[in-house]
Amino acid sequence: MIKRISVLLLLLALSMTALFGCSQTKETKHASAIINTDKTNKEEKLTPVTLNEVAHSIFYAPMYVAIEKGYFEKEGINLNLVTGFGVI
Repeated sequence: MIKRISVLLLLLALSMTALFGCSQTKETKHASAIINTDKTNKEEKLTPVTLNEVAHSIFYAPMYVAIEKGYFEKEGINLNLVTGFGVI
């Protein structure tokens, strides 16, 4: 009986998370409206982000492609890629 109740509560919590976690808030609507409305002042609208990678690796290939194709700028991100060379 306790297992059934705990499973039902877990399923209820997961379904509520899926329903409310995927909704769009006012802030995200407003941010996307700002980015999409004015394409002429594109550089002013970009959010600066610095990404520190440990070392250049083939595992980062999708990120390198996204940078070269301009996907970050399209989403409003001015990406600064820095290699940090991790210390062992």
